[in-house]
Amino acid sequence: MAIIKKYKQMKIKFKKSIITIHRDLGFFFFGMCVIYGISGIAMNHIKDWNPNYIIKRKKITLNVPDSKKEYSKEKVLEILKTLEEDKYYKSYYFPEENDLKIFIKNGSVNINILTGQTYIEKIKRRPLFGQTTFLHYNPGKLWTYFSDFFAFSLILIAITGLFIIKGKNGITGRGGWLTAIGIIIPVILFLMYL
Repeated sequence: MAIIKKYKQMKIKFKKSIITIHRDLGFFFFGMCVIYGISGIAMNHIKDWNPNYIIKRKKITLNVPDSKKEYSKEKVLEILKTLEEDKYYKSYYFPEENDLKIFIKNGSVNINILTGQTYIEKIKRRPLFGQTTFLHYNPGKLWTYFSDFFAFSLILIAITGLFIIKGKNGITGRGGWLTAIGIIIPVILFLMYL
């Protein structure tokens, strides 16, 4: 009788421990779940769009000197002034004989000096997605340690979640079926992509 009572008490303590671990890790890592959820969505669609930056391109034709010798910092600033970009000048160079590349804050201006064809490219960090993907790409050692702890905790959250609910909706009933399906789908998809 005493053994059964002790077993039941241990079972209750174990259940309370599981619920506490699951609950506390869930609260503690709420922010990380959101960060990795948002950045995961962004990175899944990296072929469709740039999750880090909004890139705006504009094409115009300018009347510029057609000889590389005629260019100086002053001449480049004069060109940028017509584009209202002179305040953002950084540097310039000629990657090819007839192609002038001007670096400006958050972008660049590319000019074919023979045709005057000009491409202005402006880059701006994409709000929310840019910051979360920056973190997802692992920016440093401290983040590595914290995200490793997060990854380990996700495993604990998943395992403890299996034992919170008992009965027909728990792991021995509906929960078991859902768990099995949730394992089978990634395995099937993995085998399809091999």
